[in-house]
Amino acid sequence: MIRHKSQHLTFFTPKAISGSGAPFFDTGISAGFPSPAEDFKEQRLSLDKELIKNKEATFFARVSGQSMIGAGLDDNDLLVIDRSLEPVNNKIAVCFLDGEFTVKRLKVNKEGVWLQPENPNYPIIKITSDNDFVIWGIVTNVIKKV
Repeated sequence: MIRHKSQHLTFFTPKAISGSGAPFFDTGISAGFPSPAEDFKEQRLSLDKELIKNKEATFFARVSGQSMIGAGLDDNDLLVIDRSLEPVNNKIAVCFLDGEFTVKRLKVNKEGVWLQPENPNYPIIKITSDNDFVIWGIVTNVIKKV
């Protein structure tokens, strides 16, 4: 279900599906030499349980743009956002700034708040009293397509 769409992010609410879960092999997948197949033990894994800590405060949003590529957030990635987490320095946050949603790294100190992109082609944004600004939620995970 789409909840809100802006120029840079499209928000979704998680939908609970009972009995959901994909097969999960509780063993490391070797990125080096293959491991013997008899070591695999199949279980069920729910990504909801892995990625969502507070269901009522969790939303998904799809990234649009390149300002956070240095943090590993690429165009079309799906963000998991928890609105119950405390916004602190150096966290990646979804913010509402002057009528638009954006995702940036928070830089907070006694001198103020800045929104730091992770791409040198984008400017750092200094938040002032003239801005309509709300820290909407903290990014906890990113889901990528390969």
